[in-house]
Amino acid sequence: MNKSNQTITFKGNPTPVTGNSIAEGDKAPQFQLTANDMSDIKSDDFKNDVLVLLSVPSFETPVCQTETRRFNELATSLSEDIKVLAVSVDLPFAQKRWCGAEGIEAVQTASDYKYRSFQKDFGVYASDLGLLARAVFVIGKDGLVKHVEYVKEIAEEPNYDAALEAAKAAL
Repeated sequence: MNKSNQTITFKGNPTPVTGNSIAEGDKAPQFQLTANDMSDIKSDDFKNDVLVLLSVPSFETPVCQTETRRFNELATSLSEDIKVLAVSVDLPFAQKRWCGAEGIEAVQTASDYKYRSFQKDFGVYASDLGLLARAVFVIGKDGLVKHVEYVKEIAEEPNYDAALEAAKAAL
């Protein structure tokens, strides 16, 4: 893994992204996040699954809401061996409230507000915004990264088809 020095845009304005840049074929970094019930979620919790790992700025924004709803819809038709985890720095209480109001059941949400290591280890810290950049990682059961998409414009949606194809191929 290399240090990220990439720049994305937010509504056309350049925004630096810091942390480690992840590439296909890399061993996925270990992570520890906070679940909606304040318990810890660890990467080892998904060691027997293919993991579609979403990095989103905030569930309180329209694009993140659309993305999470779309992955929730798509996840219902996937193998039980494929899990979808969406990560933001929103507080777990806000995530729980939003998921409940929206009926999000097939996507698990987690927060990096407490440990703040996910954002650095996956190279998704949009430092000027203090939020996570939009990205999608597919991690195989072998712990290797099968797909990476750092979305260049934070206000745009990711390539859903590419992520799902990679997840299905990783089974």
